[in-house]
Amino acid sequence: MMFDDRPFWQRKRLADLSWPEWEALCDGCGQCCRHKLEDADSGEVFPTRIGCQLLDTESCQCSDYNNRHASVPDCIQLTVEKVAQYHWLPHSCAYRRLYEGTSLEWWHPLVSGDPDTVHQAGISVRGQLVNERTLGPDEALEDYVEETSWT
Repeated sequence: MMFDDRPFWQRKRLADLSWPEWEALCDGCGQCCRHKLEDADSGEVFPTRIGCQLLDTESCQCSDYNNRHASVPDCIQLTVEKVAQYHWLPHSCAYRRLYEGTSLEWWHPLVSGDPDTVHQAGISVRGQLVNERTLGPDEALEDYVEETSWT
């Protein structure tokens, strides 16, 4: 039997990954934690400059990842099936890239060996979002919509 020394993301399908491998695919960009609005007529998805209440907008990490569903019930749990459904996942997303048969980019921490390269490459939302807890009573997500859609 031959040993395959390629990294797990090159030799396994998404559905065959262990939980630690699945979690390791997250590049820490914070894009999933960005609020998005969908146009009901066109289906276009527009990102906003607002982050989830649990998102640390500097580290791009969830401040309570293990318990996030308790305080944010609609927080997504990304699965293989959802990767196929979520057309709003950015093209840079490792889950989307592997699902579509594309390799990971040089800046992905699994490739670079450095969790900071996702930020250095400008892929993450670091410093770009406002935490939803800081919105004033007269402010709405619509006030923070980005110009370009993700679809």
